[in-house]
Amino acid sequence: MKEVDIGLLKQIAEVEDNLEPESLTAKLGWRSRDVGIWPGTLTKLRMERLVEDVYESNSWHGYRLSQKGRAMLAGSPSPSGTPLAQQLSLPDDLFEDIIGHDEIKELLRACLAAEKVVHVLLAGPPALAKTLFLWDIERVCGERAVWLVGSATSKAGLWDLMAEKQPKVLLIDELSTMGAADTAALLSIMEGGRLIRAKVGRELDTRTEVKVVAATNRLYGLSPELLSRFAVRKLEPYAHAEYLAVVKGVLVRREGIEPDLAEEIAQRLDGRTQDVRDSVRVARLAPQLGVEKAIKLLLGG
Repeated sequence: MKEVDIGLLKQIAEVEDNLEPESLTAKLGWRSRDVGIWPGTLTKLRMERLVEDVYESNSWHGYRLSQKGRAMLAGSPSPSGTPLAQQLSLPDDLFEDIIGHDEIKELLRACLAAEKVVHVLLAGPPALAKTLFLWDIERVCGERAVWLVGSATSKAGLWDLMAEKQPKVLLIDELSTMGAADTAALLSIMEGGRLIRAKVGRELDTRTEVKVVAATNRLYGLSPELLSRFAVRKLEPYAHAEYLAVVKGVLVRREGIEPDLAEEIAQRLDGRTQDVRDSVRVARLAPQLGVEKAIKLLLGG
């Protein structure tokens, strides 16, 4: 980094740090004239990802120093160059509450630890721990992660959400239900980390590096372009012993059921369903109906 560029960053930081919190400039970002730099110089700083867009309309294009820019001023490495695992100190017991799927666990750990982006899509029928994987990642990533449900991304849309939150990890459940506009934004983000929107009065052109971990019950209906951006892993149904262990673990740890009752429910449901949620429903009705009748009323037969 040239000394003159460090001087520019210091000049910008001084303006930013002295803004009144409630001022328009603090909310929408400063303009090139506010910090006294030429538009061409600003473009260079943006290309180097030292400055980022905050807001753009017909009358205002606002900017602020990026995390990389602030880190450069502080003389520390840029956070974007540090593997996420080092930032987070991923715990050894990550995914410990999920039975089986050892290769999926190893893959996700490696992707979170990788310096460069690898996106992962977990596919398979309900109740195979896809959502649990997303929950565990969100738990350890904290504010660095944003959780979305495909059918209800946000009122503003994925463009605005990403620009505002700037997450390092994007977690998407029910990917197959995501709308066309948000899917288009996702394609752009995953390919080159670029967010582009040309809507009049709300233009957006910025870059963000984010790792996407998504889940879907079905692959059909997802475009080839979208699927090609993911490492797609299909989760297989539980084997006999795994299913029993999962049911007993869920009922004892999360529902507070006695181990003997959890064992009975697991044995009676084995071979009738792979959905662990069925065992939870049976356990909740068992005090009123008994296990056998609860299963009969819930599953029939």
